[in-house]
Amino acid sequence: MRTNYLLPLVTALAVGGATSSCTTTPGLAAKHGVRITEQSDRLRVEINGKLFTEYFFKDVPRPYCYPLLGPNGVPMTRDWPMKNSPGEAQDHPHHRSFWFAHGAINGSDFWSEEKTFGKTVHERFTKISSGSKAGVIRSRNQWVARDGTVVCTDDRTLRIYNRPDNERLFDFEITLHAGQSEVTFGDTKEGTMALRLAETMRLAPNKDNAGKPTGHIVNSEGVRDGATWGKRAAWCDYYGPVAGQTLGAAIFDHPQNPRFPTWWHVRDYGLFAANPFGRHDFEKLPEKTAGNLVVPAGQSVTFRYRFYLHEGDEKQAKVAERYAEFAKSKAAGSK
Repeated sequence: MRTNYLLPLVTALAVGGATSSCTTTPGLAAKHGVRITEQSDRLRVEINGKLFTEYFFKDVPRPYCYPLLGPNGVPMTRDWPMKNSPGEAQDHPHHRSFWFAHGAINGSDFWSEEKTFGKTVHERFTKISSGSKAGVIRSRNQWVARDGTVVCTDDRTLRIYNRPDNERLFDFEITLHAGQSEVTFGDTKEGTMALRLAETMRLAPNKDNAGKPTGHIVNSEGVRDGATWGKRAAWCDYYGPVAGQTLGAAIFDHPQNPRFPTWWHVRDYGLFAANPFGRHDFEKLPEKTAGNLVVPAGQSVTFRYRFYLHEGDEKQAKVAERYAEFAKSKAAGSK
């Protein structure tokens, strides 16, 4: 029996609804605020004249951001497979720094990069906006299965805030649309809103970092380290040593998201993902479709997340307090 778990954020938005025209903000001083510059295959994002990230959208398995530079310009995500760097494990080639994907959508794998995987194909930008307080990237994408079928589409918003150099803050909102047929997000641990963190931050060090200080994981329920995998929590924080500093990345799950609080697919080797679908894996349930989420034809579902890159551990960075701010915030698309 199929269960429809749609919660209030599943709306009757039809595919192909109204979109804004692509805009840019001219004349912004290069060293003030968030500046987004379009190039042939990517968008370059600078905060107060310093690189923060680049958004890759052309000829890639799915859009992703790389590098992700945290406090004081320190890289917070693994280089591979975008770049070969010494001391990095070269596993999971689909772990591309910062991305959104899922391993079972209408039976197609949009998470891995195996031979039968589906691709998330950039269609167009609907807004590119620089600003003194924030920069905005909005785009529309198609989720295309191996046989060329468009399984669903999405509208996504990435909002990057102008913050002091000792932290970085950005929001990601995605609305996934079903077309003329329903869309099923299948129950699998392989997903969904994800980071692959810097190698030195790992809870379990790789062979090149054996014997050196390692990272730690903690969630909003006080669960720590390896026990956080598969647990539900409003937020999760992964912190550890990077370039001689202790830095952390926190992901916030918005209270209005379907299935809040989400489950966390957070691994000791540096994968860090919020996954609202993988119930049978996380809870060890016998029913392998227990976590299926069905979006009826012509409808949509929206997820919102905030990312907080900070100095110190979760207490020093006041992660719980910063989460409370996000929990009260309005949707990025409404601003």
